[in-house]
Parts: sequence; structure tokens; C-alpha cells
Amino acid sequence: MTQYTIRRLLLAVPVLLGILIITFALARLIPGDPCKAMLGEKATALVCERFNEQYGLNEPIPVQFWIYMKDILRGDFGASIRFSRPVTTILIERLPTTIELGTISLLIAVLIGIPAGVISALRRNSLLDVIVMVGANTGVSMPVYWLGLMLAYLFALKLKGTPFWLPPTGRLTAGLVSVPFYQVFGWEAPVESIRFHIMEFFANLYIFNSIITRDWAVLLDAIQHLILPSLALSTISLAIIARMTRSSMLEVLQQDYVRTARAKGLREQFVIMKHAFRNALLPVVTIIGLQVGMVFAGAVLTESIFGLAGVGRMLFEAITARDFPIIQGFTIVIAAGYVFVNLIVDLSYVFIDPRIRLE
Repeated sequence: MTQYTIRRLLLAVPVLLGILIITFALARLIPGDPCKAMLGEKATALVCERFNEQYGLNEPIPVQFWIYMKDILRGDFGASIRFSRPVTTILIERLPTTIELGTISLLIAVLIGIPAGVISALRRNSLLDVIVMVGANTGVSMPVYWLGLMLAYLFALKLKGTPFWLPPTGRLTAGLVSVPFYQVFGWEAPVESIRFHIMEFFANLYIFNSIITRDWAVLLDAIQHLILPSLALSTISLAIIARMTRSSMLEVLQQDYVRTARAKGLREQFVIMKHAFRNALLPVVTIIGLQVGMVFAGAVLTESIFGLAGVGRMLFEAITARDFPIIQGFTIVIAAGYVFVNLIVDLSYVFIDPRIRLE
């Protein structure tokens, strides 16, 4: 187990290094001049020269990369060209929104997709199977931006004034404030310290913060604001997970050990859960890990449609404004999170399949 974990950790290092190099290169291949994008087309050559010198853009590309690598190793992602603020501070403000949105979306996809796939496989070619598969194919086919607009139109406009009304934008209702837990508990730390940044990050997770502080009004409001964007973002992942679960279960149910278990007179529920479902989980878990990337990709559109100040929306605005530090910093953090999730998926194989543990 320990050797398996170390091997996976070592394999993650070149992946992150490759992502760092590619992100740095692609950010500078984006058409347009950062100076012109930030200061306008009428910016003079002298003004742009000072601008480039201020942000180190006048240095050769290899020199810029070397400086950036040294800063990354110190945990410094630089300062935003557009906002003149540290990228780390902006990440602490924006990343919690995307984490909450992505986590709830994946939970919806997993908690509905896996049971739907299992039931569909057990009722193969039945009316229920047809309904589930039609729903899955429809879910895969619906673009996130269209579904998001339709959900907002239905629940925020058509159902206004009913108990089914849901807020279409923002994280909290205007006037409602989420008081950070460290203020409630009287915890103090220097503003520039790592401890303060960590506390601020978790405080910006409104659901976590409201549970810790027992602010149930904020908790309910935050969940209500996340329902529509989470449903829109989870649809494609839910459909893919349901289809993969059905396919994997159908394959496992045809295996000899399942027929042997049934021939021994074991209860059908025991055969399904103990012998079939567990062995069908490997490809399903792999798909769930891959859906993390889908969630981050879909967050760009979802956050823009529902007015959420998250990583996806900020990354889109940074690309438009040629804000290199934000593009690089946000992309690296997203990539590191994706690599971490896939590491967890790899490690989960050890518990699902004992043969991997023996290897």
C-alpha cells in the first residue's frame, strides 16, 4: 500500500511540471498585448514599455519562466495585472465557491447516477430501463448553458411566489452576511500569515462556515442558491455515471461467480451488493474521477449564468484581459486539484480490488 502510494505521488510530479510549462506557454500565445488589453488601444509605446517593465513582461520568455518557477516554489503566484492584488488572495476568495458548486454537483451525480444505473441493469429492457437510458441520453445531449437558462427561467421566473421558487443568482441573499468562524470564536492571526489565509479559505466555504457557527439561516440560504447551478452542472456527469454503472453491472452479472453465488441459494440482494456491485465499481470510480475535470470545465459557463464569483468565471475574465498571473495561478491550482482527486481514485482501487493490494 505504501509503495503504491509513493509511486502514484512520484508520477504526479512530472504531470504537474508539464502542466506548469504548457500553461505558461499557452498564456503567452494568447493573441493580444496585455498592455493594450488593460490600458486600452490608445496606450502609447512609452506607457506600454513601463507597464511591461513593471510586470516583468519585457524579459525573455525563458527568464520569465525561471522567475515564475522560483516564485511558485515559494508559494507565490504573483500579483494580478488587472486587480493589482496577490493571486493567492483572489484564489482564497474565489476557489471556495467553485469547490462548493463542484462538490454538490458531484454528490448529485453520484447519489442519483449510480442507483439509476444499477436499477436499470437489474431491470434490463424493461420500461424503467428505457426511461433511465432515455433520460441519460437526454442529459448528455443538453448543453450546460441552455439547461442553466431553462432552470433559471422555470424556478426563478415562472414559479415566483410559490414554495418552489429558487434564487437564480449569487451565493447569498442581499443583506445576509456569513460571519467568519474565526471571528465568532475569537481566533486571531496576522493578516499575512499562512494560518490566516487557511482560516479565510474555510470561512469562504459558506456551507462549512455556517455549520461551524450554527448560522442556520445562512446555511439554508447558501444551499438554496446552489441548487440551480448544481443541477445544471451535474446533469452531464449524472448521465455518464448512470450509463457506465449500467454497462458495468450488466457485464458483471454475466460472470460465472455471480451465477455460482445464485446457485448456492444466496439471497439476491446479497449477490447483487456483495458480488456484483463491488466488482462493477472500478470503471465507475474511474469515471467519477474524470468528472472532476468536467465539473471545472462546466463551472466557467455555470458560474457566468448564475452570477457566481468562482474560479471559472474569474479565469474566463482573466483570459479576456490577458492577466497572465491569474491564468497561470488558477490553472495550476485546478490542475493540482484534479491530480489529487485522481490520486484518491487510484488509491481507492486498493480497497475495491484486493488484487491490486497484492501487487
